Amino acid sequence: MEKKLRWYDLLTINSYWLGINIATGIITPVLLPALVVLFMPPEQKNTNLALVRMIGLAVAMLVQPLAGLFSDRSTHKFGRRRPFIFAGAVLNVVFLIVIGASTLFYDPAASSSTVTSSGFTTAFLVLILGNFLWQISTNIGHGALQGLIPDLVPDDQRGKASGIKAVFELLPSILIALLGIGALVDNHKFWQVIIIIMAGYVITMLITMIWVKEKPLEQKPADKMQEQVLRIIFLTIIFVVFVIGAQYLVRASTTILPEGASRVGNILIVGLTGLLAMAGAVLLGVYVGARVGIGKEANSQKRFIWWVVNRLLFLAAIGSVQGFVQYFLADVLLVPEPATTTTYLMMIIAIFLLISALAGGYLSDKVGRAKLVGAAGLIAAAGTVLLLFSKSIPMVIVSGSIIGLGTGLFFTTNWALGTDLVPADKAGKYLGISNLAGAGAGIVGAGIGGPMADFFNGMQQGLGYQVIFAIYAALFVLSTVILATRIARKQGL
Repeated sequence: MEKKLRWYDLLTINSYWLGINIATGIITPVLLPALVVLFMPPEQKNTNLALVRMIGLAVAMLVQPLAGLFSDRSTHKFGRRRPFIFAGAVLNVVFLIVIGASTLFYDPAASSSTVTSSGFTTAFLVLILGNFLWQISTNIGHGALQGLIPDLVPDDQRGKASGIKAVFELLPSILIALLGIGALVDNHKFWQVIIIIMAGYVITMLITMIWVKEKPLEQKPADKMQEQVLRIIFLTIIFVVFVIGAQYLVRASTTILPEGASRVGNILIVGLTGLLAMAGAVLLGVYVGARVGIGKEANSQKRFIWWVVNRLLFLAAIGSVQGFVQYFLADVLLVPEPATTTTYLMMIIAIFLLISALAGGYLSDKVGRAKLVGAAGLIAAAGTVLLLFSKSIPMVIVSGSIIGLGTGLFFTTNWALGTDLVPADKAGKYLGISNLAGAGAGIVGAGIGGPMADFFNGMQQGLGYQVIFAIYAALFVLSTVILATRIARKQGL
């Protein structure tokens, strides 16, 4: 009989999630956008932010599952997961220093930092390097951390443990606003922000190392992992290649615009190309990736593959809306302190996300998971459409709240739906493949949406955000269409 864990055991097992989510909640929507616009010409900030994020997310897509795989086989005396969490946290501190060091190459008295032969400033290149290294270190800990609940928590307590994990994923949005992170970023006090992120990593890592008890693995699994490693590498390469191809397609569409064409015509040509490129990258990337990751079983697991498509479409939209919101506030609403406003907006969204997540968990067994996942896509799409017409902060707050309701509903019910679809005896393998959707979503949404935003902003200030937000709303709707036609109907849900 498994030993029951005490309530504070469940807290300590999940503690490092708090450190990880404080870091990502600051770096992705607040710190990186502020540094990019500081280091590079503002008219290309969306493209350059997309470049930084694409490189980092490609690393995350590769490192996170590899870290999980290697931690599965670790025979270290401290256990399978904690050595990776410790190493990841220590490296996080080191590599965050590199991100901070990028500011040392920025000259506020000059119009821009020193430009290299590549066309990028030295500060921007250092930022890319720092983000690249940070993605390696943070995903070392992240990949191993995912194994703690399955390893240590009895089956009948995993619901509570997962609930605490969800709280630690949402709580940082509130803490970030209360700590005044946005104001620090707006006032260029970047080192103070980085020290706060470091403290979050170190404190939560120490709690994990001291109070979480793991039993060391006595013997490594007998199966060879060369094939599994190669599959993960190929999955990453495949996805990145498809996204680069989609980017090329969008760029090509901007060069064939008829001379003297109307603005509406240009929006339709490039905008529809962008939508097709994003959706196509998701569909082809998941289809081919599943063939590589699942192998011969792929033909009999079509509903699972469509579920990954549904998940990736939704995550691509929500992640990109979050990633570009700081620039939207600065360029369209002319907010004087966009980083501060972004953190408060994220806090409000997190509150509504938490409300709908709790309600979704209760309703999923009564109404049905597929219906709620479908509703989540439509609700998020409605909020994003409202964002298109937002001309004031109150309107942005309302639209963000609606998006938060849809996202919370999705997070709660989509994963539960996925666990229903995977083969029970191979759940780890299948859900491991689906985890690649998280990083892949950012690569698709930001990698294609960023350059499009700059292209249309060049025509009219703020137009780019209207176009890409409309595309993201379409991705939300498409995720529901995929669910209704390829999963729910065939599953009888």
